[in-house]
Amino acid sequence: QVYKGLDIITNKVSPQEQRLCRHHMISFVDPLVSNYTVVDFRDKAMALISYIFARDKIPIVVGGTNYYIESLLWKVLINTKEKTSTAPGPDSDRKVELEQLDSAELHHRLSQVDPEMAAKLHPHDKRKVARSLQVFEETGIPHSEILHQQQEEEGGGPLGGPLKYPHSCILWLHADQAALDARLEKRVDDMLAAGLLEELRDFHRRYNRQKVAENRQDYQHGIFQSIGFKEFHEYLISEGNCSPETSALLLQKGIQALKQVTKRYARKQNKWVRNRFLKRPGPNVPPVYGLEVSDLQRWEEDVLKPALEIVESFIQGREAPAEPLRLEHDVTENKRSHRMCELCDRLIIGDREWA
Repeated sequence: QVYKGLDIITNKVSPQEQRLCRHHMISFVDPLVSNYTVVDFRDKAMALISYIFARDKIPIVVGGTNYYIESLLWKVLINTKEKTSTAPGPDSDRKVELEQLDSAELHHRLSQVDPEMAAKLHPHDKRKVARSLQVFEETGIPHSEILHQQQEEEGGGPLGGPLKYPHSCILWLHADQAALDARLEKRVDDMLAAGLLEELRDFHRRYNRQKVAENRQDYQHGIFQSIGFKEFHEYLISEGNCSPETSALLLQKGIQALKQVTKRYARKQNKWVRNRFLKRPGPNVPPVYGLEVSDLQRWEEDVLKPALEIVESFIQGREAPAEPLRLEHDVTENKRSHRMCELCDRLIIGDREWA
């Protein structure tokens, strides 16, 4: 009943769910493609959304990765050069090439062509600095200027351009931290019981062993940056080359690292929702409805029933039975302030981080 007539765009789904309704964008990129970006995701997902709307259906976009969801909600990304290939093989992305440079050199280059953006970014944040430099190289326009143009469009706001789909709503499933941590630890145990190690061994043998031998393994790009692979690096490269006791210790180290980084990522996701969706200033923010999922025994009462009521009222254009969440936004807070901590010799960006 719940799934009837829906189309789901997601990267997280069980086989049982796939049998209930049509899912899109699953298992469609070769694992060795390392230059698949959020822009590629946005373009494919938006084409699917148009296709689903044309069939008089409602697309449901399911997270995780909130940055990717933002790319569908707001006009926030910048197209540079057209991608020439999505075939497996070496990554020819200019951003990746720039990331090989020293942090100080990279930041200096950006400060020469886009001082405003350079002042906003931490010199050690190579990814963002490289991306801003790539935007300038491939468009001839400073990244900061393009962002200003987006914000000044009708319907734009301080953090981006206008909403692409004005009639949207967000359902945020959240749990208290203790319940969430316990659930995430159990999920890791379930993944191991379902054959995670054999999958990792197979992938390591087929795709990664040669790279490790040649000392060109890259855990920052492509499939190898995924949570659940690099945490078992020591175990995978030493398996069969060390004592059973050492192997068992490395396996336990990998399992604990996977649990830790999974919980850390969940905290990061929740922080993103609060800071980007709930505190986002301006009128161009869809309503966000919170659904409490700490107690799974109360799924029907706390999640399913209110979610169906919210979506039904949303579809019919009526006022929702629940109040959307909203957190107070401090208009005086400067997220880009620069302060140097002399005690730890670190540059701190942002009033909240400094406090």
